[in-house]
Amino acid sequence: MTTEFQRHEFVCLDCGTTTIAELPESARATFGPALTAASGVFIGQYRHSKRAAKSALQSMHGVKLSLGMLPKLANELSAALARPVAEVEEQLRQQQILHADETGWFEGRKDGRHRRAWLWTFGAPLLAAFRIAFSRGSDVAKEMLGEDFTGILTTDRWAGYNWFDIGLRQLCWSHLTRDFQGFIDRGGVGGRLGEALMVERNRMFRWWKQVGTGELSREKFAERMRPVRRRVRRLLEEIAERGEGKTAGMAREMLPVEEAFWTFIDVEGVEPTNNFAERCIRHAVMYRKTSFGTQSSAGSRFVERIMTAMTTLHLQKRDLLDYLTKAVIAHRSGGEPPSLLPQASVL
Repeated sequence: MTTEFQRHEFVCLDCGTTTIAELPESARATFGPALTAASGVFIGQYRHSKRAAKSALQSMHGVKLSLGMLPKLANELSAALARPVAEVEEQLRQQQILHADETGWFEGRKDGRHRRAWLWTFGAPLLAAFRIAFSRGSDVAKEMLGEDFTGILTTDRWAGYNWFDIGLRQLCWSHLTRDFQGFIDRGGVGGRLGEALMVERNRMFRWWKQVGTGELSREKFAERMRPVRRRVRRLLEEIAERGEGKTAGMAREMLPVEEAFWTFIDVEGVEPTNNFAERCIRHAVMYRKTSFGTQSSAGSRFVERIMTAMTTLHLQKRDLLDYLTKAVIAHRSGGEPPSLLPQASVL
């Protein structure tokens, strides 16, 4: 749909002064809010290249626009999302249970090669935020969470989270499973002890599933897990002492954080895996594989914000196109942007 604006023009018969009506603020943009929002959906949600998004907009809306217009529309969307995304980040810092994960990224080029960066995600059941940084260190997690964050943080074993209180951390058992399988695959004494670890792992997940179905109470589960916890600790100590090479080294890395294997037993609502964060970040991984990252900091800010909006709205079962259209209208009029925080209907 094309909207035409006509400005009336009058000439004073006495002095000859010409007066022309002002255009409304919404008419100063080349394209309307719905088309601007649609460009964000094509690029962010459907992972179209700029050329493919340009073709889709032309086919579906009959609008011809240059490739150079797509980054301009993305920059406007990024600006429209800045405040709502900041609200999501602030709300995440107040959550009692949070999941975090990170994956490789590229931003721009250095010395003729893609410049290495990292994309982080932090999420709770109805909220998720993304951040692209050149660091995979603790500084990014501290900036996103704040050093005074007191909720439970579920992560993998990456050292960038080691600054966090071990008593408030849950390590992902999906990652631990892969580590134990690595022990087995490398064989030797460590491999045989790794098989014993896997037995304890399987026992734990079988009982945890029964907790989920109501067949086993949390109290009974915690009671059954006491000897499992002791056996896992003892096996890791034995592997650290008698295991071979990399296997022994990994066991030594695990022992200082072994307490965080078991937080889910004592704190209701904590899961033993970090699958939630991995599901949140999966779309961004696929986006990176088709786009090869971003070319500038402005492009990274757009990706952070469109991924935050898309993932958060998906968790709340809200529509991305409708939200982005309203966000652009608010941005152009100087009004209050629509919130990404959970609405009463999804609480």
